[in-house]
Amino acid sequence: MKQVPAIVDGRFKLFESHAILIYLACVFPGVPDHWYPADLFKRAKVHSVLDWHHSNLRLGAATYVLNSTLAPALGLPLNPEKAAEGEKILSASLKKIESVWLKGNGRFLLGSFQPSIADLSLVCEIMQLELIDEKDRERILGPHQKVLKWIDDTKNATRPHFDEVHSILFKVKDKLKKLQSEGGVGETESKRKTALHSKM
Repeated sequence: MKQVPAIVDGRFKLFESHAILIYLACVFPGVPDHWYPADLFKRAKVHSVLDWHHSNLRLGAATYVLNSTLAPALGLPLNPEKAAEGEKILSASLKKIESVWLKGNGRFLLGSFQPSIADLSLVCEIMQLELIDEKDRERILGPHQKVLKWIDDTKNATRPHFDEVHSILFKVKDKLKKLQSEGGVGETESKRKTALHSKM
């Protein structure tokens, strides 16, 4: 598939992030049950969050971050229209997380008192918003205090591993900031057009 993530465990190869999370939660003895519950009803609920994630939160976050910030670093143009579409899906997804998945007494998704692989997957998706401009991040996440609290709870429940896993994200963030200060990334379309016309 030429995509990440993918794992090799002995002779066994697997791709797709949710499939990998489920495999890891099942294959190693002693993994606490709250990550991927043995109870079929609870497990089905975890699956419902993971399935929802792919066509909602992931679609919105990835589309927005790529087209508002990351594209030039990959040799692609920024696309404000696509970014706006992504932000709309992302904002709707954040509202849905608060109104549906974070209902209940627990601090985690599905009203749980301990995190599951669904919490890991969704929080890690939102973490890519670290790459965008701080004002934009505040504008998008600021109205969703319940989501922000849940992100912090998930970070705290999984430290120090959470910080270790996301260290590469913050290296990319620093690199993007450096490129932006040098004018290499994050130019607006109008600046690009002006530069193009001046060369003609």
